[in-house]
Amino acid sequence: MPKTKPAAPRPRRAAARADQPFRGIALILLSTVFLATSDTSAKFLSKSLPSIEIAWVRFVIFALIMVPAMVPGSPLYAMRTARPKLQLFRGLALLGSSVMFITALRYLPIAEASATSFVAPLFVTALSIVFLSERVGIRRWIATAVGLTGVIVILRPGTGAFQIAALLPIASAFAWACTLVMTRVMSGREHAVTTMTYSSIVGVCVMSAIVPFAWVTPSWNEVLIGLLVGVASTTGQWIVVLAFRYADASVLAPFSYVQLLWVSIFGFVIFGEVPDAWTIAGASFIVASGLYTAHRERVRQSQLLLVRGETSPNP
Repeated sequence: MPKTKPAAPRPRRAAARADQPFRGIALILLSTVFLATSDTSAKFLSKSLPSIEIAWVRFVIFALIMVPAMVPGSPLYAMRTARPKLQLFRGLALLGSSVMFITALRYLPIAEASATSFVAPLFVTALSIVFLSERVGIRRWIATAVGLTGVIVILRPGTGAFQIAALLPIASAFAWACTLVMTRVMSGREHAVTTMTYSSIVGVCVMSAIVPFAWVTPSWNEVLIGLLVGVASTTGQWIVVLAFRYADASVLAPFSYVQLLWVSIFGFVIFGEVPDAWTIAGASFIVASGLYTAHRERVRQSQLLLVRGETSPNP
């Protein structure tokens, strides 16, 4: 009898998305607790440690958690990529976003920094035109203008309340928007675990080369808080990835703003920071803009599905 050859191993595939929006929403709400905890812990450390060192700790823990995906022969191995350059640039953008936001926490109230950083979806709207050839209607542009108005309200340029450090969360948001756009470019071609693995490697390699020049020996308490920063951040990001298995981004995006509530509570309890009226008003503009942008994205996706259904052959 002829010998049968063993079947070739199948490439990793992304997990199929189940339509369970309430589970996805619950996961997003849970992720906001971890992400707010990470940001609050990073702000606490920023008083005594340089932002580069804090970011290095975050990426070291991130990379350690992703080690099983780096080991050849592991069932979780995910180093094969068809877009190595794009993975590199995405990792650099993510790293830049992290470093700039942590630096901002050193100088700004955490609620103000967090609210300003939530303008990232507005940058995604603009970048999608250039890199994804998306069409943006007048209503989404109006929503973008409203969000930018919220940023101006928070920053108050031209007044004594303005400080250069307030631009850091905006730069961080732009870098994060670049990260999201590159993720979209690779979606369907690169597994999420692959993307996260390369991001962790890029971050830890770059920061390990820089951190010796800014090193401050931490106390044991600071080491423990640094571990909390890394674990909470990575856990929060993993929960976000899980949430997207159960619902679309347009459904989940509005609930990510709950993070603003948590950072405001943590900021008050730990640092005695109370958001002023300008921050609350500006954050309201930004949240309203983000909610409407998410709504328009959901409408656009529904229209695309309708067109596909009309043009597809009958079963």
